[in-house]
Amino acid sequence: MNATIATRDARSLAIPAQQDSASSGERKTNPSLDAARAEGRRFIRRIFVWTAIFSVFVNLLMLTGPLFMLQVYDRVLSSGSLPTLAALFGLVSALFLFTGVLDLVRGRLMSRAGAKIESLFDQRLFRGSLQDTANADGKGLRALESIRQTLSGNGPLALFDLPWSPLFFAVIFLFHWSMGTLALAAGLLVVGLAIINNILSRTPLQNASEAKQSALTLENGFARRAEVVRALGMGQAATERLGRSRRDALHLHMLGHERTAGFSVTIKTLRLFFQSAMLALGAALAIGQEITPGMMIAASILMGRALAPIDQLVSQWPVMLRGLESWRTLRSLLDQTAPSNNARVRLPRPRGILDLSEVTVAPPGQSLSVIKNVSFSLEPGMALGVIGKSASGKSSLARALVGVWPAADGDIRLDGATLDHYEPDQLGAWLGYLPQDVALFAGTVGENIARFGVIDDMAVIDAAGMADAHEMILGLPDGYDTQVGDGGVNLSGGQRQRIALARALYKDPALIVLDEPNANLDLEGERAVIAAIERMKANGQTVVVIAHRPSAIAACDTLLVMEKGVKVDFGPREDVLRNVARNAGSLRQRLKIIGSSR
Repeated sequence: MNATIATRDARSLAIPAQQDSASSGERKTNPSLDAARAEGRRFIRRIFVWTAIFSVFVNLLMLTGPLFMLQVYDRVLSSGSLPTLAALFGLVSALFLFTGVLDLVRGRLMSRAGAKIESLFDQRLFRGSLQDTANADGKGLRALESIRQTLSGNGPLALFDLPWSPLFFAVIFLFHWSMGTLALAAGLLVVGLAIINNILSRTPLQNASEAKQSALTLENGFARRAEVVRALGMGQAATERLGRSRRDALHLHMLGHERTAGFSVTIKTLRLFFQSAMLALGAALAIGQEITPGMMIAASILMGRALAPIDQLVSQWPVMLRGLESWRTLRSLLDQTAPSNNARVRLPRPRGILDLSEVTVAPPGQSLSVIKNVSFSLEPGMALGVIGKSASGKSSLARALVGVWPAADGDIRLDGATLDHYEPDQLGAWLGYLPQDVALFAGTVGENIARFGVIDDMAVIDAAGMADAHEMILGLPDGYDTQVGDGGVNLSGGQRQRIALARALYKDPALIVLDEPNANLDLEGERAVIAAIERMKANGQTVVVIAHRPSAIAACDTLLVMEKGVKVDFGPREDVLRNVARNAGSLRQRLKIIGSSR
């Protein structure tokens, strides 16, 4: 496990300075409502200014080719001077090299802009998705990736080049008014087609993006539950369902793509056509000696350059639309996760005094309450068993007690402070939580028990001993350094449950909430859980046990009975069992048997 500790210590060096100061107990007031967004705006503004400056020189240097053609046809060929041709060619070569360097630099600037946005907000958006379970689908990180890809593409550079198209039209007008009129008419036609493309393709492309995300969500859901799909013979049905979803997404994608592709090909064809038309018109004017042959060639090249940004924008339109939608998503999520301007006072470690006053809870994003007006109090050293039928609100109460679901009404107080008075990570360090889905993560046993923080060896071993899991862990192939796999796939159900219990007990939290802690355990494991609860009580910790099986409440001295989200009864275990259980006698006898067999 020493290697794991070294890795964790090394990773800790990358933690931002404001986190280090918070961990040391110092308190600093945030000087602005959202310093990261302000920094991002400043950085992007600088990048865009420099890109615009480089675009000035890049587009001016785009006149190099037409002017070179003009000089070759009008001077070199007429004079037959090879030294003049060599001098012009050397100058043009240097200018083209300079153009390429500037174009490369501005492309890298835009790539840096996308990377800066992602580095500024990726951790914040991920943290926001953890705090808001209704938005825990990773859309913020996907939006960042889409923005980065958009800024790294050709679309934004085409936007910087587009304002220079009138310059090229103006130069063509200087050659001859009729050539300028043809160029302007071509430009207006191409712009009109681009606008029509935007109108016709926007909705199909947006619908395709939504359908693709829906299909991806369905695919991930089936993949995460592959064992259930195989065991229940759902493979064919799942494949067909996913196939329908993907076909719908593909149909919408092809509809939007084909429309955009059609306009892109049309504009590209028109650009080539108008270049040839310009060449033909220039030839007619040259024959009439109204312009020189060099002007004819230069005008054709300038026509292509003037229309090129529009051509690029239309071909990149699906990417630009995704980037625009991702930008809107990013702004919305950043508004939701804006840091508070007021730094919180760091409260001391709670003793475990838990008070609920008329608490009502609804799942995030929903208005229907699953817990209604529940009130009770617990003192340190007490163990509360929460019992009731399925869908009575027991697990919802557990989520509310650890702050995962906020109370819609009423107060949940720990040592007199509501849960939102504590810093989230600070509160989490003082809570122990074992959910129904034990939710182990890819990493070692030690990392999971230590909650992926810097590992304290003795605290990890103490927590495992408290959960009676130390010997079991030592029996694993690599002991505490055994890789558990995503979701604990490399472990049995009982091993996952015991390790998750040890994680809940890491560093002796003041309040421990256990949701069906014996769900996957045998009789020996159940006895270990009861012994652990007894030790928690002896340590002065407050314990809440959500129970379906009677053995889970064997060490609980107080019971809460829930029904349809309402508190039905609360009090000493024997009194509550006498009031609500028809088979109270046999249940008490079973609890005595389990207790005496420890």
